[in-house]
Parts: sequence; C-alpha cells; structure tokens
Amino acid sequence: MGMSGIGNGKGLSWAPFVFVGILWLVYWFEIRTGINLNQWGLYPLKGSGLRGILFGPFIHGSALHLYQNSIPLLVLSHFLFYFFPKRAWVILLSGWMLTGILTWFIGRSSYHIGASGIIYFLASFIFFNGVRSGYYRRIALSLVIVFLYGSMVWYVFPIENRISWEGHLSGAISGIILALLIPEPRYADNHFVWQQDDYNEVEDPFMKHFDADGNFISESEMRSKTNGDATEALEDGFDSP
Repeated sequence: MGMSGIGNGKGLSWAPFVFVGILWLVYWFEIRTGINLNQWGLYPLKGSGLRGILFGPFIHGSALHLYQNSIPLLVLSHFLFYFFPKRAWVILLSGWMLTGILTWFIGRSSYHIGASGIIYFLASFIFFNGVRSGYYRRIALSLVIVFLYGSMVWYVFPIENRISWEGHLSGAISGIILALLIPEPRYADNHFVWQQDDYNEVEDPFMKHFDADGNFISESEMRSKTNGDATEALEDGFDSP
C-alpha cells in the first residue's frame, strides 16, 4: 500500500484474475485520461476518507507499485479460494473492510492507496489459520507462506516514509483477528480404511497377502494356493472304492 501526499469446488478461481484485472484497468484509465484518482484513496480520520476503504485498494501510484502487488495478490487469493471455497468471499470482504477501518484510525494524514493491505491480510490470515488448525495440509500451507512472503513482516514497521506501513500492519492484525474468530471445520482422523470403526483385518484384501508369519504372498502365489486348495477339496469329496 502506497501513500500519496507523503511522496507517493476447488481449482483455480476466476475471482483473483478479475480483481487484478480491474486494478490494471483502473491504472490504464488514469494513464489514458490523465485523471489522478488518489483523492479516492483512504484518508485517516476524515469522513470523506472513509470511501477509500472501498476504493483505495484499486488505486496505485505507479506501474511498479501495481506490478509488485499483482503477483502476491493472485497467489494468496488463489490459496484463499482453494482452501476456503465456501467462506472465501466472507473472509476476503471482512478482511478488506477491517483492514481499511484500522488504517483509517491509525494511519498518517495522507491518502493511503494500493492493495498491499489486503495482501498482508491474506498472508496473515492463511498463516495463522494454518497454525491454529493443527491440520497438516494447512500447516504446510503456512510454511509455504513463510517461505514466499516471510520477508514482508519488516514492512509493518515504519522503515520507509513512502510506504503505508499502517496499512500493512492493519492487514496483518486483521488476518490474526479473523483467523481466531472464524471457526475451524473438524477434520476427520480416520482418513484410512484401517482407521474405520468397522474395519475387519481378515477381510482386508491387502492383509490377505501376508501369511501367519508376516511373509508377503504375491498375487500369483495366492492364485496357485487357491487353485491347489480347490483341487484338494474336490479330491477329498470322492471316496475310493
């Protein structure tokens, strides 16, 4: 998130592409018309600045600013829609609004623009949700977030005047809050057949490949044994004269 005024079912979802496409369309409109939309950004503690909660993420100060936000926004929003398909929109919009509100309260007196606050929200929410869940897939996703975007944590501090660190911090805090508030689904522990309550080891096709001593019996050996047993049973069925 930049600051103007201080110096400037699963599978791939269509929503992230549409959202990022709109960001580029808005920037193209600014370049094409020469109209500066920064006044539609978020301005803290001013009533008119509240509109920036909704419109600020669509406005960027430069092509580089927009490019730097586009890739992580695509990646993180895809993670959200893939792993939270039923609640993705609620999570995204709630985090968007909460990030904007917090920035409006704590931000410096300038127009705050850009989608990086949403990016920080997504990274924070996905990471802390995975840690909280205790579910191995979500924990693995949290580690991916750390690997890809762990260095972003430095930009929640005021290390560069041109960057809205308040927006970054608000996004990170919003992610933590929603990760704690949104209830986690229960994950079944009995993923495998042998974990089911009605599991019968004797009837398990795989376990039939082992004899009483634990030795593995191949499919061909099992067929030979079955045919041999059938032949013996047939012979025992006839009495000798």
